[in-house]
This record gives sequence, C-alpha cells and structure tokens, in this order.
Amino acid sequence: MARAVLVTGVSRHLGARVARGLALRHDVSKVIGLDMIPPREELGRAEFVRADVRNPIVARLLEQARIDTVVHLSLSTNTTRGGARASQKEANVLGAMQLFAACQQAAGLSRIVLKSTCAVYGASPRDPALFTEDQTSSRVRSTGGVRDALEVEGYLRAARRRRPDLEGTVLRLAHVVGPHMSSPLLDYLALPVVPVPLGYNARLQFLHEDDAVAAIITAVVGPAAGVVNVAGEGIITLLQAVALSGRAFVPVPTRSGLPLNRLGHSDWFVPFDATDVNYLRYGRVMDVSRAREHLGFIPRHSTREAFLEAVQSFPPPVPPVRAAREWAAAMSAAVVAATGRRTAGDGRTGTDGAAARQEEDQG
Repeated sequence: MARAVLVTGVSRHLGARVARGLALRHDVSKVIGLDMIPPREELGRAEFVRADVRNPIVARLLEQARIDTVVHLSLSTNTTRGGARASQKEANVLGAMQLFAACQQAAGLSRIVLKSTCAVYGASPRDPALFTEDQTSSRVRSTGGVRDALEVEGYLRAARRRRPDLEGTVLRLAHVVGPHMSSPLLDYLALPVVPVPLGYNARLQFLHEDDAVAAIITAVVGPAAGVVNVAGEGIITLLQAVALSGRAFVPVPTRSGLPLNRLGHSDWFVPFDATDVNYLRYGRVMDVSRAREHLGFIPRHSTREAFLEAVQSFPPPVPPVRAAREWAAAMSAAVVAATGRRTAGDGRTGTDGAAARQEEDQG
C-alpha cells in the first residue's frame, strides 16, 4: 500500500530534498511538507502547508490527509545562545511533544521517523571505541540542542508505549556535510588557521548529505528499525581533516586557561559550548552495523569522501596578507580576553601589544 507522508522542517535543505525525493516514489501516494517558513527550494510534487508543528491544525491535517507516516526533521541541535536558545528549546521540545501527541490521536498513523544526532552519545575520555545504539555517555552532561535531542527521543519512546502499534525509527546521524550544508563544525574547519586542542587528535565521522537523504527515505519506505546509527564508512582524525582542507593549525591549551569555547567572539572564531569542545578533544565513533543489517542501508560515500566534497565549498585556504594580520590580531585579543595574560614577546598586554605590532608591520 502506498504511503501518505508528512515531512516537517522542509524550509531546510535536507527537509526539502526528502520531501521532493519521497514525492517521486511509486510507493508513496502523497507528501505534505510542513514548516513555519516557506521552503527556499522546490518541493517537486509535494504539497506545502505553512504551519508550526505546535499548531492544532496539525492534528486535523493528519486525519484529513490520511497521513500514515510522519517524518520529523525540524529538530535543531546547533549551538545557540541567549534568546535564540530559548526559542530553539521551545521549538524542539514543545514542538515534538505536541506533534507526537497529535500522532498518538491519529488512528491511521502507523509510523514516525525521527532525525536525531550522534551527539546524544556525548564525548569523553572514557567512551567506548564504538558507540552502539544502546549506549550513552552518562559521564558527560548534555547541554543545549543535544539535551533537546535526548528529550525528543524520549517523547517518541513514550508515544510508542502508549500506542504499541506505532512503528518508530530514530536515525542518529553523524555530522552531515556536503556542498549545500553549513554548521559550526564546518565553519571551524574552514577558518584560515584552525585552533586545535593541544595534545588531542579526535576521531571524526561524517555523513554525506546525499546519504542522509537516502537514509531518511529508506526509513520511510523500508522496515521499521528502532534506533539506528548512520555514518559514512571509516573515520578521519581532526588533524587529518585540517590537512585535507588545506588549512594550517595552531595547538591551543584547553586546560590551562584558554578554552576554545571562549574564543568565539570575533568573525575569525566559531562559538562552541562545552559539549562541542569535548567533541574536538575526544571525538566520537559509532557502530553502524545496525543500519546495514536492520535498515538495509549502506552509505555511498565514506567519511573521507564526504568531507572532501564539503571542503570544495570552503573559502581559499591561504588568506590575503591583510586577512592574516586581522586574524592574528583577533587571536591575540581573544587570548588576552580569555586568560588575562600578557602576550609573549615584548611584554605589552594583548590588545595594545597586538595593535602596536600591527602598526609596526604596516610601517
């Protein structure tokens, strides 16, 4: 029987591609894309409904359109701060709570597919070599969007307990990269000079955007598989990623007064929270055998291949001399702001010393 599918988050690249791809399949009769913001990309044969997942109209839409599968792609886990974080949490947590409540009440609904993140495993020095789907890193306190992802996964489990006939697949995706993707991690790796944690070389996994779309579509039309890790084959280390992107790097002591997450207040740096910094120290690698065995899915791109394609959209690796000087001045100011220490060399304090040396160079 052909499926009728509701896809949330279609204003984003992955959501639009999933809706468009599902609408082309012969085993899918109807696709409706849902979002508060109109999609920037064409949805093809899919219909678009402009609404928030928290809107009561969603419950009526599920019934009237006879939706049997909901694909929830609007969960956001990128680092945010201040008022943006409050809005993110409300959209993530309350949005999922109300969406899954509507799903429970929809008699014809039989399956929910949730796009989650590998970040739910955390990152610590005591982590296993490979995370399987039944493991978590309880030693690391999750924050921000990662905590939201854990809560949303819990709401889906609760919905399935209340409705045992409801199938569910949770895709814990590795970091999705590609020519059309952006994220704080990619912005960090695209810096002219990449600050890396001194004494660490994290193992990283990536998933190509094409494979992310294919995995989500497989979760809709294939067998229900529970929780599934999805990543490209193999790993690369942080220093290998820096080398592949053609960047230089500078080791930064993360335990002696210069944490990376305090180097995020200029155009030359990317803001990180403690969870992100732990990831850059310890990395994270998932066991992806369940995706192959239970979901029947094998990514076409390896981790290395996916990252190399993402690098094609990075700015040129060698900046102009003026940009390099600006970066050096920004680094000096950030170091002083983070540590309150004098800049090594001429004994002048950070911003004054950096500015004076910049004037000398220009002279």
